[in-house]
Amino acid sequence: MTIHEASMQLRFSLFHVYDEREAENIAGLVMEHITGWKKIDRVVNKTVPLSAKQQQLLTIYTNALLEHKPVQYVLKESWFYGMPLYVDENVLIPRPETEELADWMLKETGKKSAGTSVLDIGTGSGCIALAIKKNAPGLAVHACDISEAALQVAKKNAADNLLDVYFHQLDILSEAERSQLPLFDTIISNPPYIPEQDKKSMAANVLQYEPSLALFVPDNDPLLFYKAIAAFAKKHLQKSGKIYLEIHEDLAGAVTTLFASHGFDQLEIKKDLQGRERMVRVGS
Repeated sequence: MTIHEASMQLRFSLFHVYDEREAENIAGLVMEHITGWKKIDRVVNKTVPLSAKQQQLLTIYTNALLEHKPVQYVLKESWFYGMPLYVDENVLIPRPETEELADWMLKETGKKSAGTSVLDIGTGSGCIALAIKKNAPGLAVHACDISEAALQVAKKNAADNLLDVYFHQLDILSEAERSQLPLFDTIISNPPYIPEQDKKSMAANVLQYEPSLALFVPDNDPLLFYKAIAAFAKKHLQKSGKIYLEIHEDLAGAVTTLFASHGFDQLEIKKDLQGRERMVRVGS
């Protein structure tokens, strides 16, 4: 089977699960991973046959994709802010909106003096913390998560990208545990914020494979993590410090009202590239 034949076979298989454009994008990622060649190189070398090992991988990947497993988990790789990251089912797949959050914070904080401290709450794969450290190496970057398995992924990504981040395993909802952390100049977080009731409208690949611990909050307490972050920030955010948060698009007003009630009077809601209110910056 040639590279071209393999690519066409994969695309047609994926049409049973994905629309044509997404199937083509996924097929491209898989073929690049299998061959090590970018699209232009695969076109030039389209008559080159796959090796037996490559054909075996193609079969394994195709079967997993047809079971709705996200391509990032299939290939154990996702890109974030120009960095390749290892991902598995213990961590969320990094989203473009989270890149926008990191970019917002970096543009405003990245040029601060060496030693300025940052905490990423609920780090998962480490994507936010590592993007910050890579692009603002002078910052002292900390990251925390309740999941030891997630922290192992984050630590692997830090090592793979030669980045020095301080990792902490703790439950941010626990006042006793979060009180062990020092003071910070900046706090950033993409916490769980999806109400349980939203599951009925979500894609099967998200519900079946991504960690629910990192996604969902009770229907009767959708601001659960923002309440904890606000309480933590009152004691652990330096004067004139800033908080950058990813939010549910329906909760921008509720989140800003919550932080205002904790005495934070500098509040800005920011829309993502799709025009949705998905980020908040908080200061005092």
